[in-house]
Amino acid sequence: MDTALEAELRKRIIAWVRERAEANGGFLHRAELLRFEVGGDPLPIIDYSRGIRNPASFSSTLSIVSTADGPYDDAESDDGLLHYAYRKGDPWSGDNTKLRNAMATGMPLILFRKEVKNIYTPVMPVYVVDDYPEERTFVIALDESFTFMKDVREMAPAQREYALRLAKQRLHQPAFRTRVMVAYETQCAVCQLKHGALLDAAHIVPDGHEMGSPTVSNGLALCKIHHAAYDQNMLGVTPDYEVRIAVDLLNEIDGPMLRHGLQEMHGRTLHLPRRVSDRPDPGHLAWRFAAFMSNLPSR
Repeated sequence: MDTALEAELRKRIIAWVRERAEANGGFLHRAELLRFEVGGDPLPIIDYSRGIRNPASFSSTLSIVSTADGPYDDAESDDGLLHYAYRKGDPWSGDNTKLRNAMATGMPLILFRKEVKNIYTPVMPVYVVDDYPEERTFVIALDESFTFMKDVREMAPAQREYALRLAKQRLHQPAFRTRVMVAYETQCAVCQLKHGALLDAAHIVPDGHEMGSPTVSNGLALCKIHHAAYDQNMLGVTPDYEVRIAVDLLNEIDGPMLRHGLQEMHGRTLHLPRRVSDRPDPGHLAWRFAAFMSNLPSR
């Protein structure tokens, strides 16, 4: 395939993956990725059985899959970059050749984080920026700017800080959203709205706090209005999962959004994940509910 044509097709694939992920709530199902077509011809975006997708007509790798418990030693390093292990066998042939070509050409890849079985969180575009033969790993960066560096091991402190910030924004936060959405079956815990594009993964204890871990038990799937209300302490959740609306909002007279969207939620019980371990931590809810109560008017 012509290089320009391949680059254009990659853009189309990335745009499609982004659109589908947003509609689903931040992730894609395995079946969606395997049945992608171009002009009526199948072009799976992930491989059926391997963690790397190298379409025969492509000169460079299209996508890679990273899992915490996979067969390869793929790990995020303390510099915010992903170290992706060589495929088995000859390091200078096979799948490794197309990964190495992606580094030479600067072609963007899609990184899929496999959070749950058959569920993939896309991180894109990512770039192969270095090759460590002695470690049998490629280095994957989350930003094109790193492709211009001669050796990412010589990053300046400011570049390292930027890479770590990117990893949090583009790797950790999407993964957290996926885990929360899957646990709550892609519906708002308060109103049970089921449109993934209108849902967020809200932290109970903010992620900047020492207790604010990116775990499902510290998260709530909330529609955008209830997420905003929760962040502004207009909506609270008790440690026993009851929704409370701030008194001043309950007494306010306004249109149907306030009445149906917030006031009628007062006293509801949260829709909870099936797995007990995924349910909101009562201690975290108590900490956050105390903040809600402290913002109530004194009357």
